[in-house]
Amino acid sequence: METTTNVSLAEKALEQGKGILRLAPTWVPRSFCVPGRRIKLHPDDYYVLGGVRGGIDERWLSSTTPAKNGPLTGENEGLSMVVFNNGGKEVQFLLKDAIDELQSALIGERLWNQYQSWPMYSKFFDNMGPLPHHVHHNDEQAALTGQLGKPEAYYFPPQLNNHGGDYPYTFFGIAPGTSKEQIRECLMNFTKGDNKITNYSSAYRLEPGTGWDVPPGLLHAPGSMCTYEPQKASDIFAMYQSLVNEAIVPEELLWNGTPKDRIGDYDLLMDAIDWELNTDPNMMANRYMVPVPVKDLAEMEAEGYVEKWVCYKSDAFSAKELTVLPGQTVTIKDSAAYGLIMMQGHGKMGVWDIETPALIRYGQLTNDEFFVSEQAAMEGVTITNPSTTDPIVMLKHFGPGNPDLVL
Repeated sequence: METTTNVSLAEKALEQGKGILRLAPTWVPRSFCVPGRRIKLHPDDYYVLGGVRGGIDERWLSSTTPAKNGPLTGENEGLSMVVFNNGGKEVQFLLKDAIDELQSALIGERLWNQYQSWPMYSKFFDNMGPLPHHVHHNDEQAALTGQLGKPEAYYFPPQLNNHGGDYPYTFFGIAPGTSKEQIRECLMNFTKGDNKITNYSSAYRLEPGTGWDVPPGLLHAPGSMCTYEPQKASDIFAMYQSLVNEAIVPEELLWNGTPKDRIGDYDLLMDAIDWELNTDPNMMANRYMVPVPVKDLAEMEAEGYVEKWVCYKSDAFSAKELTVLPGQTVTIKDSAAYGLIMMQGHGKMGVWDIETPALIRYGQLTNDEFFVSEQAAMEGVTITNPSTTDPIVMLKHFGPGNPDLVL
């Protein structure tokens, strides 16, 4: 892919979409997970990349962040592609390249000047069972391996949770009263079978239509609900639980995020744990998120839509759920660029047809994912719902410092 071609392609694509880019689905496998089969991939395609890569249990959204999946990671794995109709021929190029070329014309001066990149992405993760208790490092610790820290958040979309999987409960943090020595002993017992680290944690039942905020340094063992997960643009983590759902977690994942010359240093593993955050006695009050209307509900309904903040406790990203009621046409303004994914319904958005597919083949293109430039967002995006019965529902993910996020 030559950059010169991409400049003109990116400009043409943005002009063709009137400030809105269409994206192709981005599927990501995880070798240590069993797919929950709720992200609408065709049943024959969950293991299409081969058994050694594991099942596809994630779809990455508006991503300029490569997946870190070991030596077998595919080229451009985790990176979103823009789909552009070039003289009747569908051409694809990286969203990352479009942002590198168009810069503030796409993501706005505020974000470009501060980050020179799109500093977040979102994903669906869809596991049949729970994930191991793990931690994401903060910026300072991540810098030791040349990476960025990773705050993230969860929202459990009702449309993707017709079943909760095997274990719809998430462990967060460390029970107050636990000593650092007890946790350190668990980490040192990692290779001895079950290190029993969740004995020192509390699990919370997951509820569709709600979410949780997960800052760096907070231990968490995500439950098996299909999860919409906006996050900072990083893929750093370390697994601190050695046995989950009767599956052994490889020791290399304990030291993931540790510089090679510090492997074996349990003090460094302990440093990644934000002790105060983990032992917060008000964990639910401080981390649980119930959707918050962006303005008066009755006022929005009278205008034909409902919009709610679903992820709003982090300064690194935010997310909204927009519902356009049946038969309505609305123009929605935002003060920042954003990616979006369709959850329900069909209709028109600007020049684009939008729809929510029921089933997607691996490699198939869709009309359910888009990226909206800051200028288009500020001028307002017009959405028409032609259905007499079905609402349009979409999730919108924003970068850091969203000017509209005032609760």
